[in-house]
Amino acid sequence: MGKKREQPDKHFSPKPAISGRKGLLFILSAPSGTGKSTLCRLILSRFSDLCYSVSFTTRQPRDGEIEGKDYYFIAREKFEEMISKGEWAEWAKVHGNYYGTSAKLLRRELEAGNDVLLDIDVNGARQIRKHFDESVPVFLMPPSADELRKRLEKRSSDPPEVIEKRLKAAEEEMACRDEYPHIIVNDDLEKAADKLAALIKNYRASKKSS
Repeated sequence: MGKKREQPDKHFSPKPAISGRKGLLFILSAPSGTGKSTLCRLILSRFSDLCYSVSFTTRQPRDGEIEGKDYYFIAREKFEEMISKGEWAEWAKVHGNYYGTSAKLLRRELEAGNDVLLDIDVNGARQIRKHFDESVPVFLMPPSADELRKRLEKRSSDPPEVIEKRLKAAEEEMACRDEYPHIIVNDDLEKAADKLAALIKNYRASKKSS
C-alpha cells in the first residue's frame, strides 16, 4: 500500500491503568442516519478518560481521513494473516475491502482498566459479544422511520434508490434491537447523550462497588 504502516500492536494510546479494575466495553450500534457518530463524539468530549476503538481497514485513506483517528490503514496481506491467526474480535469484507477490530488491542485496554467505546454494526456487535461477555451493548434508535428518511435525504446527495437501500438495511438492523439490553431513542441529541452518559456512569459505579 505504499507507505509502511505501524504494526497493529503499536496502535492505541493506552491511558493510565485504573488499579484493581478491569475496563468496561460499551458497544454502540445504530442504523445509518441515526446520529451514532455525532453521539460518539459528544460522549467522548464528556468523558476524557474513555477510549475510542478505531477500526482497521485495507482500503486507501480518503481525503481528510487521519490515521489512528478515522481508521488504521493496513495492507490486505496483513489483515488476512490476522484472520488466519484469529486476531480479530470482529471483521467483515465490504465492497472488496476488509474492516475489523483488533481483539488484542481491546483486551489490552480493558485489562489495563480502561473503559472503551466501540461504534459497530449489529453483525459486528454479535461477533464482539462472543469474545467479550461483559460488554455493554446499546442500540440507538431514530424517533421514527419517517424521521430517519428525512435525515438521510437531508444529509445525502445519493439518488433515491440508494436511500431506499439504506432504509431497508436500517429496518433490518432495527429488527435486531431486542438483542440489546439498552435502547436509546435519538429524538434530541443532547438528551440522548445525557441518557448514554448516565448509563456509562451507572455501570462505572457498579463496577467500582463490586
